[in-house]
Amino acid sequence: MMKPLLAVLGLGLILALDVARGGLPAPDPDDGAISLPPGFRALVVADNLVVNLKVGKTSERLRGIAIAANGDIYAKGQFGPILALRDTDGDGRADVIKDFGPGDGGTHIAFHDGWLYHSSRTTVYRYKYTPGELVPTSALQTVVSRLPSEKDHDQKAFAFDDQGRMLVEIGSPYNVYSEPDRQLGAKGMDPTEFQKTYGGFWRFNPNKLNQTQADGVRFSTGHRHSLALVWHPVSKQFFMVQMGRDNLNVVDPVHYDALDNAERVAEVMHLLREGANLGWPYSYWDPIKEAHMVAPEFGGDNRKRVDQDPYDKPLVAFPAHWAPIQMTLYNGTQFPAKYRGGAFVAFHGSWNRAPRSQAGYNVAFVPFDDKGMPLGTYEKFADGFAGLDEFVKPDDARFRPAGVAVGPDGSLYISETEKGRIWRVIYTGETKITERRAVSTTTAAAPAPDEQSRGAKLYQQMCAACHMADGKGVSGMQPSLVGNAVVAGDPTTLIRVILHGPAHELPADRSKFAVQMPPFAAAFNDADIAEALTFVRRQFGKGASPVTAEQVAAQRQKP
Repeated sequence: MMKPLLAVLGLGLILALDVARGGLPAPDPDDGAISLPPGFRALVVADNLVVNLKVGKTSERLRGIAIAANGDIYAKGQFGPILALRDTDGDGRADVIKDFGPGDGGTHIAFHDGWLYHSSRTTVYRYKYTPGELVPTSALQTVVSRLPSEKDHDQKAFAFDDQGRMLVEIGSPYNVYSEPDRQLGAKGMDPTEFQKTYGGFWRFNPNKLNQTQADGVRFSTGHRHSLALVWHPVSKQFFMVQMGRDNLNVVDPVHYDALDNAERVAEVMHLLREGANLGWPYSYWDPIKEAHMVAPEFGGDNRKRVDQDPYDKPLVAFPAHWAPIQMTLYNGTQFPAKYRGGAFVAFHGSWNRAPRSQAGYNVAFVPFDDKGMPLGTYEKFADGFAGLDEFVKPDDARFRPAGVAVGPDGSLYISETEKGRIWRVIYTGETKITERRAVSTTTAAAPAPDEQSRGAKLYQQMCAACHMADGKGVSGMQPSLVGNAVVAGDPTTLIRVILHGPAHELPADRSKFAVQMPPFAAAFNDADIAEALTFVRRQFGKGASPVTAEQVAAQRQKP
């Protein structure tokens, strides 16, 4: 009688009943190679989901996740389709994996009011969700499309309030709204018109289809970029964590050094009230001074604070460049009481603290009070993803967290981008901490360039923050210079790439990277460019011939 009964109930209901019984799977002996607080354990639900997977010429990355009421997992591919994962035998491991969706990538995915919503760089979509159905059979609906998307900060976060209204973020494609951007001597521009389209959240009616930005209402402004956004049902407020600015010492090396860039720009959590102005691009939040500082592009000198500060102040300041990707409220009961109503934030980890060690690569917990407001503190909850205590090159990190979501039984799910691993964190009450929780103390040291040459010093000052001291770049962010055909080839092409930027000089179908190098013609003279390129070719281009100032001057005169 049992088999017919199971067939009638359907797999989705069976999984829901299993969750209701409170059964937890066995954790991995090493907790999936991460470290957790006492009492918590973890297991790997799925692994290597994006290893060797490419979309066109681009390596796929795993981003945000959402968990259905029956425990099915939905993971967003940054460049391709959505992955749907199911555990059919109750061991906690996904044994059915399918992909679906429009295949145009993105980061954010979430369930709301019976719908599965997800976003690409330009569009927010939804599927009507049928409980127990792994891959939606309903028609894909377009809620908002043709949203602005440029070279950077183009992923679209969204969330819903208790009235069902949807906020969507449209980030700024700039580091700071300046000319040029991210370069020596950059000067700020008036952002008044720019911020009518970028750098804020817009509110939409999610039940009205085929909208554009013009159908939305600008909810807040003064943002750089935020992907971590939640609605708290107690305080009835949105909360977000914003990614802070980069390149302080590149723009103004007179007043800022590499340590300032590495430590003095916080990733900040705000109460996102309607009409809020968070101060970008004019200012940034210094977590040491605990103040909005005037950005160097607008006359800041590492000492000038914003006079009569009109901008909304952050509630929590996280360290610089940790890169928040997804945030979720803990609405379960499996974890101890201190976690209930608080927020978990997945930090992807830094790429631009070089030549100092990179940081982040963790999931942090932010406690909230009984009124639904942050207490102003945070703690590392899940750590050890990087597998290293000290490292300069982000590619040396073993894992980079991205997605975080709460399952129907109160388990916490975490995804990571590079290999596509998904963890399930459970609370067992264990108090013994064994060596399985230890994090490797190995240091991955980058080869030291020739510090005696002018070219090496210019490379460290202007290039190493992006391309790394060892020239290998950051996966998906910047290309490796080591053995690069442009670096080692005809110096004319390399010179023109530096002068005019890769978008101007290289083929349109080349591999694209998230951080686009700007033109440097206005930032450096011919001799400095020649010295820097000579070093780059010698160090990373297999000893290719040096570049002369005369060669640079000749290309500067050509269109």
